[in-house]
Amino acid sequence: MKHLIIFYFLITALFAEHNYSNALINEDSPYLQQHVHNPVNWYPWGKEAFVKAKKENKLIFLSIGYSTCHWCHVMEEESFTDEEVATLLNESFISIKVDREEFPQLDKKYQMFYMIVHGKRGGWPLSIFMSPEAEVFHLATYIPKNAAYGSMGLMRLLPSFTKLQNDDLKQFENRIQEYKEAARKGNKKERLKELDLAVMDKVVSEIFAEFDQKNSGFATRPKFPEASKLELLLSIYKLNQNKQAFHMAEKTLRKMAEGGIYDQIGGGFFRYTTDYAWQIPHFEKMLYTNAELIPVYVTLYEMTGDRLYKKVVDETIAQMEENFMEEGVYLSASDADSDGEEGGYFIYAYEQVKKDLLAGGMNPKDVEEVLAYLGIEEDGNIDGDFSHTHIMSQHIPDKLEEVKAYLKGVSAKRTFPFVDRKIITSWNAMMIKALFSASRIDKKYLTLAQERLDSLLRIMWKKGILYHQTLLGKEVKQEALLEDYAFLMDALIEGYLKTYDKKYLLTVETLAAESLSKFYKNRQWVLSDDGIDTQADFDDRYYTSPLSMMLENLLRLSSLTENLDYNKIVKETIGNIGAVLEKSPAKAAKLLHTFLRLKMGDVIIKATEEKLQKSRKEIEGMDYPFILSKPEESDKYLACRVNSCFAYDTNITALIKQIEKELK
Repeated sequence: MKHLIIFYFLITALFAEHNYSNALINEDSPYLQQHVHNPVNWYPWGKEAFVKAKKENKLIFLSIGYSTCHWCHVMEEESFTDEEVATLLNESFISIKVDREEFPQLDKKYQMFYMIVHGKRGGWPLSIFMSPEAEVFHLATYIPKNAAYGSMGLMRLLPSFTKLQNDDLKQFENRIQEYKEAARKGNKKERLKELDLAVMDKVVSEIFAEFDQKNSGFATRPKFPEASKLELLLSIYKLNQNKQAFHMAEKTLRKMAEGGIYDQIGGGFFRYTTDYAWQIPHFEKMLYTNAELIPVYVTLYEMTGDRLYKKVVDETIAQMEENFMEEGVYLSASDADSDGEEGGYFIYAYEQVKKDLLAGGMNPKDVEEVLAYLGIEEDGNIDGDFSHTHIMSQHIPDKLEEVKAYLKGVSAKRTFPFVDRKIITSWNAMMIKALFSASRIDKKYLTLAQERLDSLLRIMWKKGILYHQTLLGKEVKQEALLEDYAFLMDALIEGYLKTYDKKYLLTVETLAAESLSKFYKNRQWVLSDDGIDTQADFDDRYYTSPLSMMLENLLRLSSLTENLDYNKIVKETIGNIGAVLEKSPAKAAKLLHTFLRLKMGDVIIKATEEKLQKSRKEIEGMDYPFILSKPEESDKYLACRVNSCFAYDTNITALIKQIEKELK
């Protein structure tokens, strides 16, 4: 009888915890699974929801977020678990929940729409309200339950939309037309006029105008790393020795490496900081943030020899391997929260740390020196009581590694933040490219890169079809997007340049042909081949624009295969929609990098594979950023452009001098 009573209470508790379930229950997405037991009658993105809205003449509420998004969690806790809000939504709306990492093309479509309407970037959660015919009439981001933060709140907003639809149809239709007109004007693309290499000085001046000269970085707050912009500045310095470009890149990368945006104890970068000085991060870690920063730090280490930058590369890769790798591929992100506390895994209390270190036998002077170095102070920088580590001195204390090991042990006793276990092809490809890049400064990463590439292709390329994302153990379903093709091609090209494995180059050619067939239509690029029809753009603030990446891939492929058709498509694309390079090149850093490659041209060094591998250090040490190499049977080293060779020598050093003379 006792066992029956216990069983009864367990079952009762289980059902009490999950009083509700909705149409998300069969979805794989970790983000959608977080909303399965909301009282809101959520639907996944698909035909069923839109047919139902039209049939029942209900408004549509489309909510886009992702599993490690802090404000998405806040909106769920405040509103989507709330029965009052759920009642309003269920009575008058068809509610659709989308994981932006599953459908980045869909998110991009409405983020661009938000930018057009509001004149500023949106973010997550993104809240879109539409008519029963799926026509947008209101766009917002986070909306509180009740009036706050300048918003009237969902409890007033939702009934006002219902009233508008039912009682003032003319005003409702006018509002839809206003949004349509805004979208039409905002989506108009302008042709690029004539542009020359003076654009390098222009973009440096433009970036300097927004550069934080005290703290570095390219905005006030929040501050994002903007890897593409940093890569561009270092390339410009290599091309024309613009010291201002190098200063901005180097200072920013150093401040980040020493700041709170970098996990000083565990390694790896957080997504952004909320303050001016790179100290207080939003504690989520994204695979793409870390993957895109690694090659930039590799380049800076090669340029300066500063061991700090190599340390960042090694620690960041180690962090991705420790917490983001599973079965040979990388998971997508980790949350900001730990046991409900933002940053709880990463922060420390001064008094407790000091007490433990002294009890462990460390002398008081060493304790104070290390804690001061790491910015762990009595007042703290997180809610007054806790400190998040950041470097406060150039002098490295003797006991630093001992204290870091202790702090890592403290964190290990806590609950590691939730990890979104999605395998995303594009983000994995970024990380694989990073490993190939890191092999320039440590050969051990070359084998790791090849292993990770093999695993990704095994899981995400089935029967000749490339896929976008999946969960391990689940069947792959969603076919690849432009970003998957673009970043995988980038990783394969990098792999080819390190190994000269012909299968890598052949795979790039296959992917290029598929990309042009799927995403290049009527001389316009789209992000997907699924009817969503989102035009690709050149914005790479969060991570590199897939279109810009694709164009640079095509240029390199043209050089490596001598197929000038790829070159022609790049010229055509930039000419048709590249006017941003004239107006504000800093907003399209990767595109400008691609334009410079197009304008200045690749130099392809050819020789036998044995000679190229023997001379790898000299070739990779060249300042010119647009150097490629390719095996060819020859008793000499050759220096070539895409369609002709201009120098040759039996000695690589002598050839490099000829190349440098030609480039000047």
